[in-house]
Amino acid sequence: MTDENRKIWERISSYAEEALKDIDPQKTQVSVQLDALRPVMNEIAAEKGMSLEDVFILYMDLASEAAVEAEAKFQAEMGEEGQGFSGRANSL
Repeated sequence: MTDENRKIWERISSYAEEALKDIDPQKTQVSVQLDALRPVMNEIAAEKGMSLEDVFILYMDLASEAAVEAEAKFQAEMGEEGQGFSGRANSL
């Protein structure tokens, strides 16, 4: 993720925390969730000279990248902890 894209991701995510705080993502359609993010995406589109649709697509791409990064970090942390646990368990 580029620095510019990371800033966009963080800006939308920050907005989403407030805009979606009362929405259950498991029970709410994605289209409703995206519609709640429309104001910040419209701002970004205007600032970057992009269409709203392109910002939506970028957001979805960035969400995928962020999920992959989070999963990789989680796996790395679990691997480190798991090795520590295995090492301790094997020494018993």
